Amino acid sequence: MKLINKKNKKYIQVFQLFTEEEWTKSAKNYNKNISSFFSGKKYEIFIHTNEETVTYLIGLGKSTMQNFEIQQVAVKFSQIQKEKIQAVPTLVLADFLKEKQFEEFVKGLLLGTYSYPFDKKHSIWNPKFEIHFENLSQKKLDAIGTKSEALVNGQTACQEWLNKPANLKKPDILSSYLKNLAKKYDLKYTVFNRKKCEELGLGAYLSVNQGSAYDAAFTIIEYKTTVKNAKTFGLVGKCVLFDTGGISLKDHNNMHYMKSDMGGATAVIGTLIYAAEMQIPVNIIAILPITDNAISERAFLPSDVITAYNGKTIEVLNTDAEAG
Repeated sequence: MKLINKKNKKYIQVFQLFTEEEWTKSAKNYNKNISSFFSGKKYEIFIHTNEETVTYLIGLGKSTMQNFEIQQVAVKFSQIQKEKIQAVPTLVLADFLKEKQFEEFVKGLLLGTYSYPFDKKHSIWNPKFEIHFENLSQKKLDAIGTKSEALVNGQTACQEWLNKPANLKKPDILSSYLKNLAKKYDLKYTVFNRKKCEELGLGAYLSVNQGSAYDAAFTIIEYKTTVKNAKTFGLVGKCVLFDTGGISLKDHNNMHYMKSDMGGATAVIGTLIYAAEMQIPVNIIAILPITDNAISERAFLPSDVITAYNGKTIEVLNTDAEAG
C-alpha cells in the first residue's frame, strides 16, 4: 500500500469518512434518501455509486471518539469489504482528521486484512492500491506508511503463531522460525538445549520440559541499536507451546485453548519485528523459554521439590506451568 499526497480529478474508488457531526453538516450535499441508511455512526457503511465512482461512506461515530476507535472502524471496514475493495488509487476524504487519527485509520485498514492462515491476497496489499490524501505532507505520509507496516508485520506474526494449531507449532518448528527471524533482521540468536540448561541450573524451566518428547530450547534473542548509550530493556515471554497442565491435568472442555499459552512469547516476537523494522534506538534482550508441558513417565509431579536458577527451592503443588 502506498500513501501519496495528491488528489486527481477522477477516481474509481473513494473512502469518505464522517463523524456524526460531520455528516449532519454534509448530508445536504447528498441524495436525501441516504440519511435513512447512514448517519455517521460508528461502523456504519453506505456504498454510493455512479457511472464512474464507488464511494464508501464510512461512519466513525461521535467527534469525541478516541483514536483507537478509528482503527477499530477501519479494521472492520477492511474485513467486511474485503471482496469489494479494488486495488486502485483511492481517494480518502476526511478534512477533519488529525495526523494521528489518519495513522490509526491506515493501521486499521492493514490490520483488517488478517485472517488465518495469513496471506497478502487482500487488495490493500496489492502494489496497485494507493491511498491519496492531500491533508498531510508526503514526508508525514511516508513515515505513517513505514510505521504502520512495521506494526502490522509484528502484530500479524503474533496472531499467526497464536492461531496455529498445536501440531504446527512444536518446539523445533518455532525454534527454526526464530533462527530465521534473527538472520533476517540481524539479531543475535542463542539457544540452550536440555543439557546446557542443566549445566546452568535452570531447574524450574526444566521441570516443565522434562515430560516433553522435545528437547529444551531456552532461546535468547538480542536486538542492538547503533545509538550510543541507549537504554536496554529485557523482555520475557511465556513460551509453553501447549500446556496440558501436566499431571495436574486441565479440564478437557477448554484444553484446546492451551495452544495459545505462548501468547507472551508472541508479543515479544512482534515487538522484536517492530523494533528491527523501525530501527528503534534501544537495546532489547528477549528471553523465550520454549517447551511444551506434556504428560509422560518423566513428567514432574506434585510434591516434587525443584531448584530454580536463582537458587530458590520450589515445592510443586500443581504441575500447571503457571501454577507450579
